[in-house]
Amino acid sequence: MRIKHFFAAVLLTAAAIGGPAAAVAQQLSRGQAIYLPLYSHVYFGDRQREFNLTATAYVRNTDPKRPITLEAADYYSNQGQLLKAFVDGPMTIAPLASVNFTVKESDTSGGSGATFLLRWTSAEEVNPPLVESVMIGTASTQGISFVCQGRVVKEK
Repeated sequence: MRIKHFFAAVLLTAAAIGGPAAAVAQQLSRGQAIYLPLYSHVYFGDRQREFNLTATAYVRNTDPKRPITLEAADYYSNQGQLLKAFVDGPMTIAPLASVNFTVKESDTSGGSGATFLLRWTSAEEVNPPLVESVMIGTASTQGISFVCQGRVVKEK
């Protein structure tokens, strides 16, 4: 019974200092460069056969009040070679809106270790965007899908 009271006291203290909301609070930012893994295929079987995937990169503005500007969405190969710039110029993403960029299943130029490098900015401090890639592929009765999250490599 004492252990229950101890944990209740800890939880009440945590709530008084900021509680669960403080645990999920994130740093505001004015811009970042984000590395996003994106797989055009994965290997399977003993002979490492390729299973091609459709890959989509998503940039979701998580700020409910302020837009962000996507300055670059560059797609790189396994070897780090720029394959395609998906953004020609600054692109505004409205509050709570999202944009996505798709690499077709038939496009295997990126290799199994392809990457997106995304750069965004904002005039004011905002909640950083959620950046994810979704890979999906089907062949005959086989299917695979998975998600990767981006990682901040540079803060503005």
